[in-house]
Amino acid sequence: MGGFYDDLEMRSDEERHEWLETSLPIAIGRAKTAPALARLLRDVEPNDIRDRAALAALPVIRKAELTEAQKKNPPFGGFATRLAAEFDYIFQSPGPIYEPGRRGADWWRLGRFLHALGVGRGDIVQNCFAYHLTPAGMMFDSAAHAVDAAVLPAGTGQTDLQVRAAADIGSNVYAGTPDFLKVILDRADELGEKLAITRAAVAGGALFPSLRSHYADRGITTLQCYATADLGNIAYESEAMEGMIVDEGVLVEIVRPGTGDPLPDGEVGEVVVTTLNPDYPLVRFATGDLSAVMPGTSPCGRTNMRIKGWMGRADQTTKIKGMFVRPEQVASLVARHPEISRARVIADRAGEMDTMTVQIESPRGAESEYAGSVVEALKMKGRVEILAPGSLPNDGLVIEDRRKYD
Repeated sequence: MGGFYDDLEMRSDEERHEWLETSLPIAIGRAKTAPALARLLRDVEPNDIRDRAALAALPVIRKAELTEAQKKNPPFGGFATRLAAEFDYIFQSPGPIYEPGRRGADWWRLGRFLHALGVGRGDIVQNCFAYHLTPAGMMFDSAAHAVDAAVLPAGTGQTDLQVRAAADIGSNVYAGTPDFLKVILDRADELGEKLAITRAAVAGGALFPSLRSHYADRGITTLQCYATADLGNIAYESEAMEGMIVDEGVLVEIVRPGTGDPLPDGEVGEVVVTTLNPDYPLVRFATGDLSAVMPGTSPCGRTNMRIKGWMGRADQTTKIKGMFVRPEQVASLVARHPEISRARVIADRAGEMDTMTVQIESPRGAESEYAGSVVEALKMKGRVEILAPGSLPNDGLVIEDRRKYD
């Protein structure tokens, strides 16, 4: 819509490989100055981490670990390289969990996303993300300033005031959750106000095709990004609207749920992100979200990896027969037998009783071969069902709950 944000978006595979070789050791070395990461990576020599394969050998950090660390060592659990007072912002997200923030330099890297939407000097962004406690408002505020756009810090709710301000000020860009824009537009129609909004930058909820189409019918181009309070921008849509392009300031891996093992391109798995932010350098941080790598590059000309966007949650922990079954236990079952390509636990009910079926992709046909391993890995007996390799759906599910309670 307005060219590229910078030359990083057009790098060749060779240039990206060379960049990794130099950037990864620096990032890991910087990460080891954060107390919690120093302990986690104590046996890691930064100069040994120069490519994705070496990175994949490092442990995965999960949100639960971050939360527990923050309880013991508030506010950031030892994962930041600065003291709390050295940051410009300290946010509190539900949990509670605390995230740092800084002014300037597009700290959350969302300016790249707004630029892809064509936002820049002369635009007025009506920022309808929350500014209170949680960081989303400031994240998009920072992004708008990075592309020289003006900001109306509207926040959430107060629909009549939102309509009044948009009409009076001439806001032409909306930033917020996908559905709240429709609330504003519908209210503007009721009040007889014609708004100038022609572009929408959305996040924090599902952008259903019907909703995007509804906005398009009103002359509004809508693009979405995938960002978190911990990591900032992870991936974003461009005008091509074919998948989401990974941001230039992070490395994304798709791993088998419950493990840190990278999956082949196209397979659905958990999104694990390493951010190169020197202030808050999370290494192999598991988002708990499912996605998959898309082949090729975007038709828009940006050359970085693409992912399919949000495809569900990776934490599929389920209670069966009174006991929790976790994705890592299913991964343990697979690891016990080299011939198993994938496995899935299905929770169901027979009468008033829970049942568990374990579907296993294996060239061997004897269910009895795996019965003992099922008990050892999952701590309970279940019916084993052997499937031909490639039979299970490519949806990232390793635990499926089919029980109905109505």
